[in-house]
Amino acid sequence: MKLLNDQLRDQLGQVFSNMKKDVTLAVFTQEGECNTCTETVGFMEEIESLNDMIHLKKYDLKKDADKASAYEVTMVPSIVLLDDQENYLGIKFNGIPAGHEINSFIPGILEVAGAGETLPESLANELKTLTKPVNIKVFVTLSCPHCAGAVQKAHKLALESPFINAEMVEAQTFGELSDKFNVLSVPKIVINDQYEFVGNQPLDVFLEEIRKTQN
Repeated sequence: MKLLNDQLRDQLGQVFSNMKKDVTLAVFTQEGECNTCTETVGFMEEIESLNDMIHLKKYDLKKDADKASAYEVTMVPSIVLLDDQENYLGIKFNGIPAGHEINSFIPGILEVAGAGETLPESLANELKTLTKPVNIKVFVTLSCPHCAGAVQKAHKLALESPFINAEMVEAQTFGELSDKFNVLSVPKIVINDQYEFVGNQPLDVFLEEIRKTQN
């Protein structure tokens, strides 16, 4: 079943016309271990068909363990956005980015394709001071209208700093992980598995928590 109707395909086709560089969607699945893998691959095939600068590569979590390790993939389905040199920039989606999360997935592609917005200079300068790794998990549900904004911000930070990797986690798909971090409302943001806050907060709030990881 296709997730994009003709009207949405036309709209996305126009949006993707702003792409400046190629982007590869690396999708990881695992046979027999994933209820939404087939649907996720189908959705990625639809996205790939919208622009010649979008490329899809399919991997198996176990059979392609070297790729999974390189892109820090541990769950399925998982989608990693790679730049035109197929470099991993720290942007990942765990679970299908459908529903409201299409509003973080499409901007993610545009960001990697060089068509994103510039961060304020003060924020960009602060990100340059990072010296230790930062992982940002943004727990979402596909019905949450505010979650995509939080995912976008986390991914933007990852794109701007080689020390940050950021991942959307679809809370219902990955229930055990959601329980581990006591996800009761979304978006819930967890940084380095230690610092957390809830809501689509300003970038300053993300940075306030990131600072704690650098001590």
